[in-house]
Parts: sequence; C-alpha cells; structure tokens
Amino acid sequence: MRIDGSGAAMRELVKVLKALSDEVRLRILKILQERDELCVCEITQALGISQTRASRNLTILKDAGFVTGRRDGPRIYYSINTTKINEYHPGLTKLLSKWLNEEDVVQKDRKRLQRAMKVRSGCRSARI
Repeated sequence: MRIDGSGAAMRELVKVLKALSDEVRLRILKILQERDELCVCEITQALGISQTRASRNLTILKDAGFVTGRRDGPRIYYSINTTKINEYHPGLTKLLSKWLNEEDVVQKDRKRLQRAMKVRSGCRSARI
C-alpha cells in the first residue's frame, strides 16, 4: 500500500478492513488457509451458504486482494493471496490460525468441507 497523500491509502485501508469485518469472509479465508484451493461449490457446501452469498463475499475478498481465482474449465478455484495478506499484516495468517481454530462454526465448516471433498467430482459446476 503506497502512501502518497492523495487519500488512496486511506481508501485502500478501508476496503481491506471492510473485507475482514464479516464472519462469512473470515470463514472463507480460514477454509482456504487449510485447503489451499477450493471452488465455489466446495465453499458453499463447507459453509452451508448459498452460491450467491459465497460469490458475493469472494468478490469482496478478491477486490481487497485477499484471494485469487484460477479457472479450470467451468470451475474457478480460489486460493489465498499470501503475498497481499503479508503486505497488509505479516501476522494475519497466524492470527487466522490462532483465533479461529477452536470456534464451533469453524469446526463445523471443517466437517462439512471434509464431506464435500469426498465428492469433489460431484460439484455442480463440473456438470455445466
């Protein structure tokens, strides 16, 4: 983040902090941290949310630079942009690990994700 007095740094900081101020987005970052790369279907199954809600939150995370997308046929696989996270706060990855590991909702997300990963080839986007 470049500070030049134009207000761009302030706008960027606000965007970053807003991206981190939502439980669903933190849960998305947490499961991406644990699995490296997931498609939208897997994220929706893991978090128990709609595809629309997952896509909207992934867009916010992507716009803030926290996640990147890689297209593979009909699927887009999302992963954490560790370079950008470390630029904002070098300890953010560690904080995600420490703060959220014992949360009930995160443990439920993990269990749902494990089930989703067993049927990875059954993802709806693979059938489009």
